[in-house]
Amino acid sequence: MKKNQTFHKKKIFVIFICCTMVLTGLIGRLVWLMGFRSDYYYEKAEDLHERERDIKAARGEIIDAAGNVLASNKTVCTISVIHSQIQDSQKVISVLAEELDMEEDKIRERVEKVSSIERIKTNVDKETGDRIRSYELAGVKVDEDYKRYYPYGSLASKVLGFTGGDNQGIVGLEVQYDSYLQGTPGKILTKTDARGVELDEEGESRIEPQAGYNLLISLDSNIQAYAQQAALKVMEEKQAERVSILLMNPQNGEIYAMVNVPEFDLNDPFTLNEDVDTSGMTVEEKQDLLNQMWRNPCLNDTYEPGSTFKIITMSAGLEEGVVSLDDQFYCRGYTVVEDRRIHCSNRNGHGAENFLEGAENSCNPVFIDVGLRLGVDRFYQYFQQFGLLNLTGIDLPGEAGTIMHQKEDMGQVELATVSFGQSFQITPIQLATTVSSLINGGHRVTPHLAKAIQSADGEYIKELEYETQDGIISQETSATVRYILEHVVSEGSGKNAYVEGYTVGGKTATSQTLPRSANRYISSFLGFAPAEDPQILGLCIIYDPKGVYYGGTVAAPVIQDIFENVLSYLDIPKTGTVENDQEDTNNS
Repeated sequence: MKKNQTFHKKKIFVIFICCTMVLTGLIGRLVWLMGFRSDYYYEKAEDLHERERDIKAARGEIIDAAGNVLASNKTVCTISVIHSQIQDSQKVISVLAEELDMEEDKIRERVEKVSSIERIKTNVDKETGDRIRSYELAGVKVDEDYKRYYPYGSLASKVLGFTGGDNQGIVGLEVQYDSYLQGTPGKILTKTDARGVELDEEGESRIEPQAGYNLLISLDSNIQAYAQQAALKVMEEKQAERVSILLMNPQNGEIYAMVNVPEFDLNDPFTLNEDVDTSGMTVEEKQDLLNQMWRNPCLNDTYEPGSTFKIITMSAGLEEGVVSLDDQFYCRGYTVVEDRRIHCSNRNGHGAENFLEGAENSCNPVFIDVGLRLGVDRFYQYFQQFGLLNLTGIDLPGEAGTIMHQKEDMGQVELATVSFGQSFQITPIQLATTVSSLINGGHRVTPHLAKAIQSADGEYIKELEYETQDGIISQETSATVRYILEHVVSEGSGKNAYVEGYTVGGKTATSQTLPRSANRYISSFLGFAPAEDPQILGLCIIYDPKGVYYGGTVAAPVIQDIFENVLSYLDIPKTGTVENDQEDTNNS
C-alpha cells in the first residue's frame, strides 16, 4: 500500500514539474514575442490590413544632340477592380466592357474573382480613364501611370529601341541604358478591414515614384532624318532589299546618324513593317519576323566589305614599308595565286600603274600583291593591331564579331582574297571604326551614342567616357592614307562622291553575296571630309540593288548628297574647290 502511495506521489510530482516547465516556456515565449518581437508582428498585422498598388515612374527621356526629345512619356491609366468593394458587379462589367472595348466575359471573370485586386487593362488613354473615374463605381480603381512615346515615329527605330508593357527596355538604347532610364516605381497604400474593405477614414498614403534619368546622345535627329530620306530614296530607285547608312565623327567616335531602312514604328513595334500575311503563322514564326525587323544591321549583322577593305590593306602595307606611292605594278585583268586565277574588276586590265593609280582604279591585282608582300603573319598582326578581331564596344546590344579565317588556315589564296575584301565578313560599325583610326592619325576610337546622364531637372549626373587606343598606325602613314583616298575621289573610282568646296576622301566597293551564282550584290561607299582633317565619316551600304550595282555609281552619290547638306549643317568650313572632270573608268 505504501509503495502505491509513494508511486502516485512521484507521478503527481513529475506531472507538476512538466506543467511548470511548459507554463514557464509559454510565459517566456510570450515575454519574447511581446517584449522583443512586438514591432515585427505589428508590421505583419499591418500588412494583413494594407493593400498596395504600384505607380509607374516616369521613364527618363532620350534627348538628341540638337536638344530634341526622341523618347518621352504619355500619361495613361491602369484600370483595376477590388472584389470585396464592388457593389453592383453587372454595372461594373457593362461600363468597363464598353469603355475598354473588351468582351464582357473576360471582364466578368476578373470582376468575380475573389482576390485583393485584379488588373483589368493597362496603358488606357487618359481620356478613357477619366471617363471611367467619373462613373464613381465602387470597387473600380483608375491609377495614372506612363507609357513610352516616340515623337518621331520610325526615326532611328533600330537605334532607340522600345519598351515593353512593364516599361522596361527591350532593344536598342532603351535596354542598353535601362538602369538609368527606368526610375523607381511608387506605391499607393490603402487600409482595409478584416473583410478586405477599404477604410475610408484611413484614406490613402503614397510613396511617390522617382523619375528616371535622361540620356543625352550624339545622334542628331536632323541628320538622321536626312540620311533616312536618302536611304529610302535609293532603296526605292534601285528596288534594293535594304539600305544602311552610318555617319560618325572619326575623331572621337560619336555617331551622328545610324539608318537601317526599312525602319519600324516605335509606337507600334509589334506590327510588322512590311505587308506580310501572318494568318497562317505560328507564334514562333511571327516572333522570328519581329526579331528580324528589330535587328540593327549596322552592328548585329556582318557582310563582305569588298573594296572598302582595301583601306586596311593599304594602311598595313604602308605602315610595314612593303609598298610606297611610287611602286610600279602591272595589271593584265587578273593575277594568278597558286592554282587560282583571280580577276580584277576591269577584265581588260589597267596596264602599268603605280600604287596611287592602283588605288584610284581599285585594282585587285595591286592589292593582292601588297597582301602577299605582307604575308600571313604580318597581315594577321595588323588585323589585331587595328582592332579588327575584337568588338568595337559600341553602346548598343548584340554587336557581332568579325568572321575571319583562322591564322593557321589562311593560305596564299585566302590571303589574296582578304586583301581586296572578300572571303570574310565584318560589321559596318567595325569597318567604319577601323577606318576612322586609320585616317585620324592612328587613334582607335570607341563608337558610341550616349554622351551624358542627366536628371529630370537638368542636373548632370554623369559624363560618359570611352576608351581610346593610340598608336594604331603612325601619323605619317595616316596622312598618306588620307592623301590616297582623296585622290580616289578627285581622280578615280570615287568621283561621284565629290562635293564642291570640300576635299573628300573615300573608297568604293562592290561585293557579291553567297552563293555567287545568285548574282546578288552589295554596293557600298565609305567617305570622309575634309580629307586633310576628317570631321565626318559616312558609310552607305545598299543590299541587292537591281540594275546597275557598282558602288561608285549607286552608293557614292548617296554620301555625296548627304555630305553636301551635313557639312554646312555641322559648320565645317569649306577647304577650297578641287577640279573633278575625270572620265568614269572604274566603278568598283
